[in-house]
Amino acid sequence: MADNLSIDCRTSALLVMDFQMLIVDNYAAGAEALLDRTAKLVAAARTAGMRVIYVVVGFRPGYPEVSGRNATFSGLKASGAFAAGAENAKIHPAVAPLAEEIVVTKHRVSAFAGTDLDLMLRANGIETLILTGIVTSGVVLSTLRHAADADYKLLVVGDCCSDGDEEVHRVLLEKVFPRQAIITTAAGLAQAIGTGR
Repeated sequence: MADNLSIDCRTSALLVMDFQMLIVDNYAAGAEALLDRTAKLVAAARTAGMRVIYVVVGFRPGYPEVSGRNATFSGLKASGAFAAGAENAKIHPAVAPLAEEIVVTKHRVSAFAGTDLDLMLRANGIETLILTGIVTSGVVLSTLRHAADADYKLLVVGDCCSDGDEEVHRVLLEKVFPRQAIITTAAGLAQAIGTGR
């Protein structure tokens, strides 16, 4: 875990990924504590003037974005999960976005695949991405890999990420992610952005 972080809030964005009702209810380990830490971090980012961007899974009626060849997403189509307007697709109220905050809807695991996220980040001068999300081995891993290849500076807030498999979560945070990102905590990041305005 990194100490003494230096964060430029003007060129950084906090990504709050897949904190949707269905995902929180089924895949978040220690959901209440996770939501509390993430909500406090979101509030700290807003206070510091940092852009907060939400990423959600969602599909149009009939799921035209889903290929039958995609094992993960064809299963979602069959179950009816994350349909447009569905209650289970809504962002958890504990970390809900403000009206003016960006919400990116994705149709794959990565926040970048098939979305306009990169365009919005570059249009707003964002160079550093701070990742939070459920699940660590899904959206966080896929988004981190793409973002690293796109030359973003990366931080992962380890205690604002969760995975149904604790060992996979640990290995990613301790052995895989540090190759491309700084690993921090919600408290460490909040302190850094509180003093680094």
